[in-house]
Amino acid sequence: MKRAVILVMDSLGIGASADATSYGDDGANTLGHIAEHCAQGLANAKGVRQGPLKIPHLTRLGLAAAQTESSGRQLAGVDNNITINAAYGYAIEKSKDKDTPSGHWEMTGVPVPFKWGTFPKTVPCFPDQLISTFIEQTDLPGILGNCHASGTEIIRELGEEHIKTGKPICYTSADSVFQIAAHEEHFGLDRLLEISAVAKNLVDELNMTRVIARPFTGDDAESFQRTNNRKDLTTPPIENTLLDFMVDANMQVVSVGKIADIFADRGITKVVKGKNNMALFDAMLEELKQAQDNTLVFVNFVDFDSHFGHRRDVIGYAKALEAFDARLPELEHIMQGGDLALITADHGCDPTFPGSDHTREHVPVLFFGPDITTQNIGPRNSFADMGQTLANHFNLSQLTHGIAVDFN
Repeated sequence: MKRAVILVMDSLGIGASADATSYGDDGANTLGHIAEHCAQGLANAKGVRQGPLKIPHLTRLGLAAAQTESSGRQLAGVDNNITINAAYGYAIEKSKDKDTPSGHWEMTGVPVPFKWGTFPKTVPCFPDQLISTFIEQTDLPGILGNCHASGTEIIRELGEEHIKTGKPICYTSADSVFQIAAHEEHFGLDRLLEISAVAKNLVDELNMTRVIARPFTGDDAESFQRTNNRKDLTTPPIENTLLDFMVDANMQVVSVGKIADIFADRGITKVVKGKNNMALFDAMLEELKQAQDNTLVFVNFVDFDSHFGHRRDVIGYAKALEAFDARLPELEHIMQGGDLALITADHGCDPTFPGSDHTREHVPVLFFGPDITTQNIGPRNSFADMGQTLANHFNLSQLTHGIAVDFN
């Protein structure tokens, strides 16, 4: 039986890429800085962390060793001499941006050879024509925001005015994205999705990758909370990915979390949602238990990025890593002969860095399963090597990009 599971630890970078300086990310290291913070008991706005980072299973699967290979520095406070039982290394992104779709597409065999459009860091940040047309086509009374912002902060700042006026909150980041936040009850989830679809049509000509609908609930600034009904409206991949080739070959691709959104629902045979990392882990395990031959279960653990990376919450990120690590034996327990698992990331989001944007970093590449022997697979010159490795696993034709890992 040949099955596979991809676990994307969204934003878990392990060291700045050689080109990080041109992105303003020189010295970034998401995992390394989290571990240093824990080992030194440093304080930040979220409190003080007591004790080193406890990720024994990830370390056993080669994460600490991959971090050392990537950054030249050992992971602080972690046993770096633990016996490894996986094929481990790291990958260097070829795509020109550090956004979510580019990272995911490249890991499934399709690097993006150009930069996506972005909005300037001005106030207002959106072109007047874009907003006037958006308001006209959606019959809105106007918009709020019109700036670069952290999603949670701008909802706290403008949420009450949004409820009073009916104006959605529109904002962006360093990524190629137009985000729209609106109250699920006062504004309506269906209405939010409707205007987001209009916005996606309008920003396509600006070469923007995504429009993200960000629903929230609550009564006031102190109680506003984003819900798990988020919807990413994404430009389809620029070439066929591993997922397309699998579906064309009558294989199954199960999306857990936001994977289907990232691929614009292309190359997906089943969609499963989850409200947080632990619910997503539960769903992944259940789908793998049920999976037949030639099935890929593909899951994105979004909390690492959205709840902790972007919010610069080092302590929360560390706790989330430990919670994820503690559950890995459950996955290993249900894996069968012929199964292959991959743990990786799509970019970095160093919570010790200023701002709230992604960081240009290497990502871990950890392959494991009953038939995988321990080896250092070294640096991979593209995330696409992961896609080609999985294509080989499923006996598919050679992808256009990527060099497969040789497990022999």
